[in-house]
Amino acid sequence: MNKLLVETFTLGPLATNAYLISEPTENKAIIIDPGMQPQSLIERITDLQIEAILLTHAHLDHIGGVDEIRKLKKCPVYLHSLESKWLTDPELNGSTRWPELGAPIYTDPAEFTLEEGQTLHFLGAEFKVFHTPGHSPGSVSFLLEDDIFSGDVLFQHSMGRTDLPGGNSEQLYESIYEKLFVLEDKVKVHPGHGPSTTIGHEREHNPFL
Repeated sequence: MNKLLVETFTLGPLATNAYLISEPTENKAIIIDPGMQPQSLIERITDLQIEAILLTHAHLDHIGGVDEIRKLKKCPVYLHSLESKWLTDPELNGSTRWPELGAPIYTDPAEFTLEEGQTLHFLGAEFKVFHTPGHSPGSVSFLLEDDIFSGDVLFQHSMGRTDLPGGNSEQLYESIYEKLFVLEDKVKVHPGHGPSTTIGHEREHNPFL
């Protein structure tokens, strides 16, 4: 198998990272967290077959591009069962809380639910699902070999906020220490906002941890 290509698209007013993971020789890809104002991502995927949209969680800034891309590419969406209603409800996904960021966001429910310990198979690779709640009840992280896509759980020198509905500080610390910090130092962390980092760097230098 060829090494998969990871591209980052920083989208929308909250500078949310969307990730395009592709198999270059076959023109196939998956998307993690297609956020608001996704035009640059949509232009990039014109000639790609999108196998799936994976959501780390369903806050407004991570789902703003779901409806347009799902209809354009006819691809399924994966989301943790604890947030199964969030795509259909702007109150739950937070898009009515900040009207200055845009119109309320709602779309059809996810086609598939995610659970702790699940392994997804895309692009000839395995994506392992870790349930990492704390920022939101259904937050998950996806491990692809030595890359972890952590959503809004772990950032470079920071961690997710817990003051939104369903947030829980104790759960967030547990998720980071018991699910992420047990990974090898070399594992690269691709967060929902800001630059990438590594597990080893955050274990040593993150001032919140």
